[in-house]
Amino acid sequence: QCTYLQIEQVEHTHAVVLSRPAWLWGAEMGANDCGVCVGNEGVWTREPLGEDEALLGMDLVRLALERGGSAREALDVITALLERHGQGGSCKEEPVPFVYHNTFLLADRAEAWVLETAGRYWAAQRIREGSRNISNQLSIGSDIAAEHPGLRERARSRGWWSGDGEFSFARAFSLEQQPPRMEAAKARLRAGRELLRLHAGHITAETLMSILRDKASGICVDSEGFRTAGSMVSVLPRDPGLPCVHFLTATPDPSRSVFKPFVFVADVKAAPQVLSPTFPQDPARQIPRFRRSVDRRHELYRRHQAALELMERDRERGQQLLEALRGLEQQGLQGMKELLEGTVSPRPEELADLFFDCVEAEMKFY
Repeated sequence: QCTYLQIEQVEHTHAVVLSRPAWLWGAEMGANDCGVCVGNEGVWTREPLGEDEALLGMDLVRLALERGGSAREALDVITALLERHGQGGSCKEEPVPFVYHNTFLLADRAEAWVLETAGRYWAAQRIREGSRNISNQLSIGSDIAAEHPGLRERARSRGWWSGDGEFSFARAFSLEQQPPRMEAAKARLRAGRELLRLHAGHITAETLMSILRDKASGICVDSEGFRTAGSMVSVLPRDPGLPCVHFLTATPDPSRSVFKPFVFVADVKAAPQVLSPTFPQDPARQIPRFRRSVDRRHELYRRHQAALELMERDRERGQQLLEALRGLEQQGLQGMKELLEGTVSPRPEELADLFFDCVEAEMKFY
């Protein structure tokens, strides 16, 4: 059972850790126990938006992680399900529908892909070196490694491509008149690309955390009633003998959140402090949907929001708290650095408790 659709189950699924809007089934980003990571962004294209309930892009993120043992397998999961079921339905917990198509970043220890969609059509680019970012717009040009079998014919038949010369997915399928939020995304995409370029050759987990916290670029948003939600950074060593480490905030606004390490091991300890409550009569499940609202904040989220209010109200105490939280984050980063360098060998049960213990420590600070 996905957010709106029920689809056929598969014989085997992977363990996953997900960062997701609490009302739906899918996820905005996550990782699985094979070292596959997937995240998505909304995008608007020339293909009509499907308000009929189908798979959400966030459902496809979770399905890709549950069913894909590599980044390429995860990509194939998304494209097969997209072609079969389509994408559509509201992506927001509000009575007025908010609908978009999706772009995806997919990575594992060995390779990385960008997958962009327009309705049931899609194109994928393999990233062979350097860095790559996405931001609410089509960005794949002619460097296409895989595509929907009818993609070019669709573009030609609609008059979006002449059929002669180079085919660019972004040029053919992007809207001529972009919605305002996509115009803002152009500057954000450029800024992200430039921040990555500045650190080329020596990008670390800390580098990516600093980029995700960057407000001048618009990457970290905390204005006009809108706040960047959860954030995640993953370290995927090429050496299969080393574990993948995933740092998750589980709270909004990364500039004032703690990235906490998570490692897949047997018997990993659940962290109920970051699980949102469930409701017997959930307004997201009842038809018509979203006729009332419920408080979905988990315990860490509640305490974190109280801390943000303190930071606004009392700058001095707020700054002290932020420095204490940064110290907690540094401990986690240092511990994971030593783990990946092989200078420490924690017991499996220590890794199983790792994320839970970090959340508990953060809650104690609050």
